[in-house]
Amino acid sequence: MSWQTYVDTNLVGTGAVTQAAIIGHDGNTWATSAGFAVSPANGAALANAFKDATAIRSNGFELAGTRYVTIRADDRSVYGKKGSAGVITVKTSKAILIGVYNEKIQPGTAANVVEKLADYLIGQGF
Repeated sequence: MSWQTYVDTNLVGTGAVTQAAIIGHDGNTWATSAGFAVSPANGAALANAFKDATAIRSNGFELAGTRYVTIRADDRSVYGKKGSAGVITVKTSKAILIGVYNEKIQPGTAANVVEKLADYLIGQGF
């Protein structure tokens, strides 16, 4: 399965996230939903946050032109909020999954979808 298929089917296609991307640990985009562009600089900053979350815990982070307040940051997941919308990011051994949800979607529903896909990819060696 291609990275784009994971974005289109396993993330956005579930209805639990409105936009999604899969990026490498270097911050470069592997696949993305239409209209959602993560810059290499934002992607690299996010990747670094999994190693040291100090900066994003105090300053938040930006993805695709939206600034988020950090509500969770550890070596596996970084969650951000902007109003009642937010973003779930999860690191696997080779990639970072990003799922954005809007105010109509429950944060837990979005987190469940992104975290489960991450678990699957980790199980497949990714």
